[in-house]
Amino acid sequence: MQIVKAPDQRLRVKTKPVKKINPALLNTLSQMVKLTKTFKDPEGVGLAANQVGLEESFFVVKNGPPTGETGEKFIKVINPKLISTSKRTKKYFEGCLSVPNMWGEVIRHTNIRVSYQDETGKNVTQPLRGVLAWIFQHEIDHLNGLLFSDKVLQQKGKFYKFIGRDKTGTDNFEEISLP
Repeated sequence: MQIVKAPDQRLRVKTKPVKKINPALLNTLSQMVKLTKTFKDPEGVGLAANQVGLEESFFVVKNGPPTGETGEKFIKVINPKLISTSKRTKKYFEGCLSVPNMWGEVIRHTNIRVSYQDETGKNVTQPLRGVLAWIFQHEIDHLNGLLFSDKVLQQKGKFYKFIGRDKTGTDNFEEISLP
């Protein structure tokens, strides 16, 4: 399993609902968690099905700090729907495993309400806020064939590229303009 990178057209596919949760899907979700954990710089916090070349509506998302020996806790999200969003928004500095070395400023809702199925098939409806709300919005965009860079362009935001670390280990970015 590998990350699909822009400009690959599979990232532009609007995914189809999962019809049945079966062992093959559960295995794919577990492999996506393992793959996401391999990204440390930048850290992988979410991965959508079309980022690994699949056309169904599911993703995995990191949820919180490591727990014991099992490592980071991930949520496996199947057939997600964004039910509602807050009026309040925040500008996030965002990147994507499918768009390496590019970052941008994206305005997203600070609070959302979502529904989805978990890996057992249970329907979940919950409010999300902060970073988890931001990651869910990013991954749902993927499932709709949208990249964060599309949002940056729509919102007339700025793009940046990673140019390295200074002596203190702080990441340095340089603003870039697209042709």
